[in-house]
Amino acid sequence: MQEFFAGLAEIIEIDVEQVSPELKLADFAWDSLAVVSTIALIDDVFNVMVDGQSLNKCDTVADIVALINTKKKV
Repeated sequence: MQEFFAGLAEIIEIDVEQVSPELKLADFAWDSLAVVSTIALIDDVFNVMVDGQSLNKCDTVADIVALINTKKKV
């Protein structure tokens, strides 16, 4: 998960120490480019494909982790 948090921090342009499950994505640079970059990051780190529509509905990092875990089980 640390690799994912580091990649996400880079995408939304914050320090990795700021990334936590409670982090609200809307408070940072969470735009369409960030969503696309996060899709690629999830694929790279977890070998899981998520769609942009589902990822765009995520409000927090915990929501993204839950989405990844749901996709892993499919």
